[in-house]
Amino acid sequence: MKIGERGQVTIPKAIREKYGLLPQIEVDFLLKETGILIRKKTHHVSPVEQVYGILGKNVQTDPYIESIRGR
Repeated sequence: MKIGERGQVTIPKAIREKYGLLPQIEVDFLLKETGILIRKKTHHVSPVEQVYGILGKNVQTDPYIESIRGR
C-alpha cells in the first residue's frame, strides 16, 4: 500500500467489511510505540456511566432494594 500525494491510503475491502468501515465513518489515529493504530470512532458510553446518578437520591443500597421489593 502506498500513501498518495494528499496523504490518502486505501483500506482493503476485506478489512473495511470485517470492521464496518463504511463511507462517512470517522476513524481515530492513535500513536503507539510500535506504529499507528487506526480505530473506528465510537460514541460508546459504559453501562455504569449510563446509570450513574439516575436515582438522584442519597439512599443506602440495601434498604432501597428492600423497599422496591415490597419488604
